[in-house]
Amino acid sequence: MRFTVTGVCLSAGIGMLGLISSWPALLQAAEPEEVPTVHALALYGDPALPADFDHLPYVNPEAPKGGSMISAAQGSFDSTNPFIVRGTPAAGSMQIYDTLLESSADEPFTMYGLLAEGIRLDPQRRWVEFDLRPEARFHDGEPVTAEDVVFSFETLVSKGAPFYRAYYHDVTKAIAVDEDTVHFDLGDTKSRELPLILGQMQILPKHFWEGRNFEAVTRDALLGSGPYRIAQVDPGKRIVYQRVEDYWGKDLPLNRGRHNIDRQIYDYYRDQTVALEAFKAGNIDIRIESSASNWATAYDFPAMEQGLVKKLMIPDGQPAGMQAYVMNLRRNKFQDVRVREAINLAFDFPWLNKNLFYDAYTSTDSYFENSEMEATGLPSADELALLEPWREKLPSQVFDEALPIAEPEGLRERLAKALELLQQAGYTFKDGTMVNADSGRPLNIEILLYNAQFERVAQPLLRNLARLGIKGNLRIVDVNQYLNRLRSFDFDMVVGGFAQSLNPGNEQREYWGSEYADRPQSRNLIGLQNPAIDALVDAINAADTRESLDTAARALDRVLRWGFYVVPMYHLPATRVAIWDKFGWPEPFPQYNLDLSVWWVAPDKAKAIKNR
Repeated sequence: MRFTVTGVCLSAGIGMLGLISSWPALLQAAEPEEVPTVHALALYGDPALPADFDHLPYVNPEAPKGGSMISAAQGSFDSTNPFIVRGTPAAGSMQIYDTLLESSADEPFTMYGLLAEGIRLDPQRRWVEFDLRPEARFHDGEPVTAEDVVFSFETLVSKGAPFYRAYYHDVTKAIAVDEDTVHFDLGDTKSRELPLILGQMQILPKHFWEGRNFEAVTRDALLGSGPYRIAQVDPGKRIVYQRVEDYWGKDLPLNRGRHNIDRQIYDYYRDQTVALEAFKAGNIDIRIESSASNWATAYDFPAMEQGLVKKLMIPDGQPAGMQAYVMNLRRNKFQDVRVREAINLAFDFPWLNKNLFYDAYTSTDSYFENSEMEATGLPSADELALLEPWREKLPSQVFDEALPIAEPEGLRERLAKALELLQQAGYTFKDGTMVNADSGRPLNIEILLYNAQFERVAQPLLRNLARLGIKGNLRIVDVNQYLNRLRSFDFDMVVGGFAQSLNPGNEQREYWGSEYADRPQSRNLIGLQNPAIDALVDAINAADTRESLDTAARALDRVLRWGFYVVPMYHLPATRVAIWDKFGWPEPFPQYNLDLSVWWVAPDKAKAIKNR
């Protein structure tokens, strides 16, 4: 029996004596309130599926089980622990873990119960409780309990990567009320997203980690409760995940028609060119193609002509986000916004798109491209209400000028403007080199890469910078060295990505928040420390309507764009997927995300591929 008094869930017969004495104080604080137990949470509105739904709408509930899917991963790995700062984690390692809730790829942000069969959310969003399914089990047969949830939260926040401290920033306490009930206090926060992102937390087995060093690199087959377990670890070369035949959750409506493939295999390749050749030879089953040039020209081989290989262009309903050359503000050379704007002006997207990309891409302007959150023109009255308190901390253009758009003029005019900006910033052109007039130091820039595929994209930018007297060079390192330098912010510029969803929230703190500027391995690659940006991130998290969220995101977008912190690149509102034709999948594809968990191996097709 469970009942709730001012947000504290109690179970009759469990720990009652220690709690009875505190009830008068609780009752004086507020009247008892009935909070309904629900099966799902939606950020705005109601979940699309009722409590008695049979399966997700975009699955084939009768999909066959079996077969394998081999994917390529780049570089190397030395760890099976994806949660910590140290080491390079193996691809796919999250799929051995279950979460409290799981999202539907057909809804903007709705989470349905997975480990949790019931959810209670305080109407004032001061707390949330999850009732665990009593049948939930880790792979060793031990039950998943509220103590495991509390252990997972405390371990990830205290010992995990900085991402977790940002993500769960406003959670003040986690309490195991009884064996199957966990309670989270959400502190003084108005974040609508926080209860849902708590539901995304991977649940770790407390009994497995007792006596082990969570922060140490390990290659062990770690224990989870998810649909797959680690079956083989060949460090740096291959990792294999095996479908769990007796997976506790296989018959849940949420999982019907999902997790159909027996073996998920990730083979590692140092070079994308070699990985492509491995795909063409049939050693890889599926390839997410990131190169427009490859997509246009590299798939002309016999198996494609014979119909054994397919190319799919799967629409993406999420915002495009921001892929860009990221400038590191921890370097003095990038402190002046005029220098940053000048570097932006040297990027020639039309030339790249025509000569390298077969006109496949669209230039990116916004951090929330292809969504209602993208800022345009001058700020609205609602945006100004958020921006005005920070007028002294922001460029005047934020308030007075329409946002700049990509490629407003020809390259010659752009470089002339860039030269003028550099001179205003105190640089002078001397003997073919741009030097600081005070120190005499040349303006040099290094772009750090781990993927040689970007070399041909970066070289045109370096050539244009050279026309301004800026000496640039590429440094291509292996993925482990790249990650180490990224973690310690040891770079001038890198190609970075800031992924966005239709419902941005706590992850924005780690992208742009001042407190993460100097935390190793944080995603504040730019090194931003601006109270105005911090306040706008808080406004996003406090938004209680779709309209207020859009307004706060537009204001943040506007400020970031006028800061010229990155050189925006380009985007494609779809995912390119090449496959050997051995798979089946439901159609239409889900609206918002590509969900490979609903694919299956078609036995007849797989046999034809094997006998080709």
